[in-house]
Amino acid sequence: MKCDYWGDGRQLLVQLMDDPPDLVFNFAEGQGTSRSREARVPAVLELLGIPYTGSDPLTLAATLDKDCAKRLVASEGVAVPNGFVVRPDSASLWEIPEHFAFPAIAKPAWEGSSKGIRRRCLARTADELSDIVQSLLAHYQQPVLIEEFIDGEELSVGLVGNDPPEIIGVLHVVPRQNQQPFIYSLEVKRDFRRQVGYRLARLPADVYERVCLSAQRAYQVLGCRDVARIDFRLHDNIPYFLEANPIPGLNAEVSDLVILAGLAGWSYDELIEAIVTSAMKRLSLHSDAGLLSKR
Repeated sequence: MKCDYWGDGRQLLVQLMDDPPDLVFNFAEGQGTSRSREARVPAVLELLGIPYTGSDPLTLAATLDKDCAKRLVASEGVAVPNGFVVRPDSASLWEIPEHFAFPAIAKPAWEGSSKGIRRRCLARTADELSDIVQSLLAHYQQPVLIEEFIDGEELSVGLVGNDPPEIIGVLHVVPRQNQQPFIYSLEVKRDFRRQVGYRLARLPADVYERVCLSAQRAYQVLGCRDVARIDFRLHDNIPYFLEANPIPGLNAEVSDLVILAGLAGWSYDELIEAIVTSAMKRLSLHSDAGLLSKR
C-alpha cells in the first residue's frame, strides 16, 4: 500500500492529474479564513473522479460554519445552546436578543481546534461581551458566534463508519485544576497534560444513551461519513451540541479522538484501518487500493 504526501495548491493539482491515486486519505483543513476551506480538496477530488475518505464538500463547509451546523443539528431535535451571530458588517449595530442569558461565550464562527476560544471569551455582562466581540472581529475577520454558556461536563463522542456509524466511545474531559467555570480553551489544549485528564464517560445508562443518540443524529443530519468527533456539554443530563469535527485530529499522541480510541481499547492502527475500511466499503473499493495521505 503506497502512502505519499502530495503538497498543497498548484503542486497538489499537478500531481493529482499526472498520477491519480486509487484512494485519498483526506484530512486537509485548508488555509485562510474561508468557511469552505476544508471543502476544497474533496471538491477537487470529486471533480477529478478520485475517491477519498471522509465527508463530502457540503458537510465540511457546513460543519466549519458553527452556526450553520447548530441549525441543522437542532432541526433533528438535538439540544443546542441559545445563541446568535455578529457579522463584521454589523459590528457596531448588533444587539443582544431578548431572553438571552449570561454568562455567554463568544468564538470565531468559522474556526476549529479551539482557535480563538480562550478563557477571556467568557462574558458575564453586556459590556464585557461587546469588548470580546470587537476583539474577535478584528483578529479573525469573520463572524462571531455568541452562545449562552453551558456550565456542565465536557464530552466528545467518537464515531466511525456509516449506516449507522459505530460509537467508539464517549470521552469526558476532566479539569485537573479548580477552574470555575471550566472552558476547554486553546490555553488548556496547549497545556492539556497538566490541566486536564481524559477518561471514558461514566454516566447513567439512560444519559449515556441520550448522548450517543444525539451524536448519531448530528452525524447523520450533517452528512458525516466514515469518521467524526461530536462535542457536547452535558447540563442537567441534557447533551448540548457544540460542534462537529468531520476531520478530527489524528495525531497519535495528543488528538482527542485518538485518546478516546485508546481508552476504548483501540490501537492507533485499528482506528486508521476502521476509517479506511469504512470508506472503501462505502465506495465499493477492493482491499488492494492504494492510499494517499493528504495534509
